[in-house]
Amino acid sequence: MTKAFSCPVCCDIFGDPVLLSCSHSVCRTCLQQFWETKGSQECPVCRRRSSKSDPPCNRALKNLCETFLESRSQRASSWSEVLCSLHKEKLKLFCLEDQQPVCVVCHLSKAHKNHNCCPIDEANKLKISLERLQQNLKALEEVKQTCDKTAAHIKCQAQHTERQIKEEFEKLHQFLRDEESARIAALKEEEEQKSHMMRRKIEEMNGEIESLSDKIRNLQKEIESSAGGATFPQTKDRTVQHTPKEPEKVSALLINVAKHLSSLKFRVWENMQKILQYTPVTLDPNTAHPHLHLSDDLTTVEHRPQTSLLPDHPERFEVYPCVLGSEGFNSGTHCWDVDVGGSEYWALGVIRESESRKGSSVWSSVWSLCYSKSSDEYWISCPGQADHVLTPTEKLQRVRVQLDWNRGKVTFTDLITSSHLHTITHTFTDTVFPIIYSYSSPVRLLPAKISVMIENQSVVC
Repeated sequence: MTKAFSCPVCCDIFGDPVLLSCSHSVCRTCLQQFWETKGSQECPVCRRRSSKSDPPCNRALKNLCETFLESRSQRASSWSEVLCSLHKEKLKLFCLEDQQPVCVVCHLSKAHKNHNCCPIDEANKLKISLERLQQNLKALEEVKQTCDKTAAHIKCQAQHTERQIKEEFEKLHQFLRDEESARIAALKEEEEQKSHMMRRKIEEMNGEIESLSDKIRNLQKEIESSAGGATFPQTKDRTVQHTPKEPEKVSALLINVAKHLSSLKFRVWENMQKILQYTPVTLDPNTAHPHLHLSDDLTTVEHRPQTSLLPDHPERFEVYPCVLGSEGFNSGTHCWDVDVGGSEYWALGVIRESESRKGSSVWSSVWSLCYSKSSDEYWISCPGQADHVLTPTEKLQRVRVQLDWNRGKVTFTDLITSSHLHTITHTFTDTVFPIIYSYSSPVRLLPAKISVMIENQSVVC
């Protein structure tokens, strides 16, 4: 109940709430301090620019907060100041059996004569202890509910992830089946072509053999019917005249086995690149604000008004619609490209791993490039520094974020024009994670180009 009356910045009951143009309410003092720190007039909750330097008071919320504080104060009044309605005596005792305050005369009366009573001060202490125990019980029940939701969510996550894994492997299996079919079809086609050539060659050879056999039989008959050597020379001349040529041997009639089997696995893997994608940074759904929806491949984030029924845990953002990359960096150089497209409110950059994701102070540990359509401005946001406004020549569509952790640099580049936008310098001391802030249309991480390099090794004898 108190959360509805609490300021998102100081987390205390509103004293003087003001209403911003984005419909969020903040304490006036907290808002002024936030604006002084950031150097710009933006909402601490959604980071939209405020159109008014002196927002109006949210009187309805202020009245509700005052009523809430008054009722809480009345409930805290002590029993010891109340008189017994029957005997006009102070209620100094508390009947443990009837669970009500009584005076000394009531204790001696028939109504409470045999009941166990204790001094009202002790009863107040017991009441306080009881209230604390009840609060602890309520807190434990809330934690248990969260644990129950988390257990159910874990099961849903496992089932959904298993289904996605099977779908991805089915795509790979189908690709391999198609590759196998295509290669076997090519083998069968070559077999048919060369078998056909061999059948034609065999038919030709059979014809020649039959013709030659006939000639041999005819010659044998002429030789047998010859009465003497007078006719033999003529037969000999005819034999020499019809002597067949030596048959030609045909090459390249065997199956080209090497063509079908040479580096088969590598050739299949090389073709597989057509269906593969590699994204240097993917998103962690466990950190996504409840209003954010991630694509199945964890590369696209979209802001949706309806809240997802997700368990609350320390990793998830509570105030800002943000999501982190799935991997943190504490050394080396890393680069990822983001398509911001038609998004109206977005921010790209890195955040310290140690930063809490529950309060409104999250942005005090983010180094980022931001955009707001309402003000049509781009600006660089750094912890402890005033915002630095950028004026790119064209509207940004695709942005490259490059982190050089060792040198302490975060560089932003316009991918369309290949122009340098800004470089943030900072000495990083702990792990940082990629962060995306999205408050409208989808923001998508782009895949990197995949290339295969074959290294030739020279052998020295």
